[in-house]
Amino acid sequence: MISVLQRVREARVDVEGATIGRIGPGLLVLVCAERGDTEAEADRLLAKLLKLRIFCDAAGKMNRSVQDEGGGLLLVSQFTLAADTSGGNRPSFTQAAAPDEGLRLYDYLVARARASHPLVETGRFAADMQVHLVNDGPVTIPLRIAPSAAD
Repeated sequence: MISVLQRVREARVDVEGATIGRIGPGLLVLVCAERGDTEAEADRLLAKLLKLRIFCDAAGKMNRSVQDEGGGLLLVSQFTLAADTSGGNRPSFTQAAAPDEGLRLYDYLVARARASHPLVETGRFAADMQVHLVNDGPVTIPLRIAPSAAD
């Protein structure tokens, strides 16, 4: 799975003029399932999201996680993270999971996140979304969870 994490002061997702997901301080996570991804990659991604120490402690060092901070998670599906631009000027998205599989894995990730963290909001899979954020830092981290040999 591919994701881009943004530490935010606030973020929201609008669809058709209505806000469908909103958080205060926390992580906005753009996420894409790739072909061959399974629940194991989603579980590893969630574990990393919840434990990654990218929030500042009292000394100003990035030493705290979103769990430590009690921050929100805003999970937004974004298949374009799988873009391959090596073959010209029009991106190819052949590495993205098929829509039905992408939705299944996104829903799985959201369900697992909600079972593990008190504040989880989402976008809407395959919708035309407008994502608004105030990036904090800015801190933006790309994260790829590849299938392991044991999967």
